[in-house]
Amino acid sequence: MSLTANQIELVKATVPVLRENGVALTSYFYNRMLTNHPELKQVFNLGHQRSGAQARSLANAVLAYAENIENPAVLLPAVELMAHKHVSLDIQAPDYAIVGNNLLHSISEVLQISMDDPLIEAWTAAYNQLADILISTEKAIYDEHQQTKGSWLGWRKFKIAKKVAESSEITSFYLQPVDGDALPTYKAGQYISVRVFVEELGLKQPRQYTLSDNPKTDYLRISVKREDPKGELAGGWVSNTLHQLKEGDEIEATAPTGNFFLVDSHKPNVFISGGVGLTPMIAMLNQLVEQNVPEKVSFIHACRNADVHAMKNHIDSVKAQYPNVSTFTVYEVEDEQADATGRLNLSQIPTALLPKEADYYLCGPMAFMQAQYNALVELGVPVAQIHFEAFNTGGVKLD
Repeated sequence: MSLTANQIELVKATVPVLRENGVALTSYFYNRMLTNHPELKQVFNLGHQRSGAQARSLANAVLAYAENIENPAVLLPAVELMAHKHVSLDIQAPDYAIVGNNLLHSISEVLQISMDDPLIEAWTAAYNQLADILISTEKAIYDEHQQTKGSWLGWRKFKIAKKVAESSEITSFYLQPVDGDALPTYKAGQYISVRVFVEELGLKQPRQYTLSDNPKTDYLRISVKREDPKGELAGGWVSNTLHQLKEGDEIEATAPTGNFFLVDSHKPNVFISGGVGLTPMIAMLNQLVEQNVPEKVSFIHACRNADVHAMKNHIDSVKAQYPNVSTFTVYEVEDEQADATGRLNLSQIPTALLPKEADYYLCGPMAFMQAQYNALVELGVPVAQIHFEAFNTGGVKLD
């Protein structure tokens, strides 16, 4: 149902309030919803709740929707990203009624206005419009999974067939389906959601991890950074639980999904990663190896030091075998194994590694992503050739 002109104006009128108090509103909403529906604590990652990341992400999304209420089509890229995240968490159409009810009541209670107020009526229409768009987009993704050989819907049991330490803080987990059935041919760069029982919380928790290898017939691989406590930041519930599990233990996972993947293997590709952000790049590199690396590849990686540099031997081995592959490594500390010291600065990298006609892939912390995106734009790389993924909750917007 389309919004009336008056409803559109009412929604737009809330933009200043959302800019000022959006996080307070969404924090209230999540607390309200998870109190009323504790079963959803196994759907929404409580680590993101604890850090406030989920509330900030939703606040930004609600604000963007309000700002573009007259033309929500401009948000379709963000909607697609959100839909893949929802599908990976097995969120279904009926869940939107629960979210909508709690969101609308939160607006009413935080703003201290009646549920009969015209503003609530306007936001009801706006929410229903957005929910319809998301449900329709997610249905198409679910349908694709259902039609893909080896794929599945919902949560599927996997056993940890093998654990391999890739660095001092990153471990790869080789996951085999307990049912012994086939696995899908996914796109290199996509991710799965993993769900484990967290003893400290007494319930299951989900987390999304990129598949760190190209498709294989007998396993899925994720490479997980152990998130230790740092100052006021608590450790990661899911990552630490995974690192404590043993080979043979079982976890649950959803089917591979996501809209960040290798687009074209028959043109030059440049992978730029920070920290554990190299995992989708490894998957893409391995996919290109399957095709004998038909075009030039630049693998540019930044991390703190050699101890945390995951899969370095594998990258060096690929480089030695395929002349089309070039690498450039930056450590924060001086090390003869690195090509540069400090922070990654693309202006210091040989121009041969940054061809204008290449597709560029970015993955890592948000500040890292923004810096590299800005640098590429300044170097004249067309925005359409820059693809990015960040390990954070919610949408990613670089400008």
